[in-house]
Amino acid sequence: MHQTLVKNLPLRIYCAPFVLFLLLIGLTDLLKWLGVSNSQYWVFPLQTLVCGGLVLFFWRQYRLALPRQLLFTVAAALLVLGIWVSPQALFGRPPRLDGFDPTVFPPGSFSYWATLGFRFLRLAVVVPFVEEIFWRGFLLRYLIKEDFESVPFGTFTWFSFSFVTVCFMLEHQQADFPAAFVTGILYNGIAIRTRSLSSCILAHALTNLLLGFYILATRQWGFW
Repeated sequence: MHQTLVKNLPLRIYCAPFVLFLLLIGLTDLLKWLGVSNSQYWVFPLQTLVCGGLVLFFWRQYRLALPRQLLFTVAAALLVLGIWVSPQALFGRPPRLDGFDPTVFPPGSFSYWATLGFRFLRLAVVVPFVEEIFWRGFLLRYLIKEDFESVPFGTFTWFSFSFVTVCFMLEHQQADFPAAFVTGILYNGIAIRTRSLSSCILAHALTNLLLGFYILATRQWGFW
């Protein structure tokens, strides 16, 4: 019994924050279906605190080192940002105005700044850690070998690369499928090129942080 728990511990460490993250998104959708309006404005902060807390609780087990190949990582992050916003910014697609709009609270009020602060914390910190730990840290290796921690980070196989890319795409909104598909390829490429989970997290965080500023500047809340 004890051996089984120890054997399954890495699986829980890498998967639990992501699974809980998805369950709380599902809670938002359920409440919306039940007619509870604006539930995302309290579920998302809860999601940020709980999932971020889990990552901190398991922090030492991830054995994260400093990011590698910073110029390549930053360049990839900027490329992802450009791909994500290019339909509206370059090709005249309709702006994405419907979404998580912090101005439902009076601008300048405590509620507004708290909502905006939690949204950025979720976007630029919690999401990159939760998603990269799961997609690149766990699944990209687990599809190669069940004992995934014995697989060197950044190991390439066509099956794991393709499967993670498609699943990463499906996690996003349908409108974002093309951008998310290319993003999955690029983030997988960072993992293979740098062999550093920290580099994947950094790229994801930088993309999301700059996307957040773009959202505020253009008020296209649908990008959240």
